[in-house]
Amino acid sequence: MSADQIRLDPKSLRGVAHPLRVRILGLLRQDGPATSTTLADRLGLSTGATSYHLRQLAAYGFVVEDTDRGVGRERWWKAAHQRTILEPETVMAAPADAEAYLRAVAASYADEIDRWLGERPALPEEWRNGSTLSNWTLRLTPAEAEALRRELTLLAERYRRFDAPDAPANARPVTLQVQLMPFAGSEADGDDE
Repeated sequence: MSADQIRLDPKSLRGVAHPLRVRILGLLRQDGPATSTTLADRLGLSTGATSYHLRQLAAYGFVVEDTDRGVGRERWWKAAHQRTILEPETVMAAPADAEAYLRAVAASYADEIDRWLGERPALPEEWRNGSTLSNWTLRLTPAEAEALRRELTLLAERYRRFDAPDAPANARPVTLQVQLMPFAGSEADGDDE
């Protein structure tokens, strides 16, 4: 496991399985270090609420103080990792917390789409061909679905630049969301008669 990612276990899952914590962690990963005040302004919350959730995230190792930016009353926080990985074993060990976490992640994805739709008209022309909101319905076996997930992950990894001093001058943060969602109860789940 690389230093830029954290694998959830049942204990750490409990620490992040909250909608506000998922949003705070996402903002710190996307926009960089922030104070509880700047996060509160961004989220429309009180600084007390953001401070509490930042301390909880810190207790579970998701965020750390950014002492280079400030200490004391001007406490800055940054994400400790750029990726969170939830393995099937952890989902099985803590199903309620896993569902709460995944629902919070899904809500944050919906918020990102809504934000993009609002900002899309202001995108420069050269960025319009590089964006899409698409979906495909595929008929896959479980092995094919797993292979597709792995291939998409490898493809996305080729383009990852977090602290990219080598990034081209016209590079900007781009969100890539992938949802590979088989549904229970579909016709493929039953026996052929």
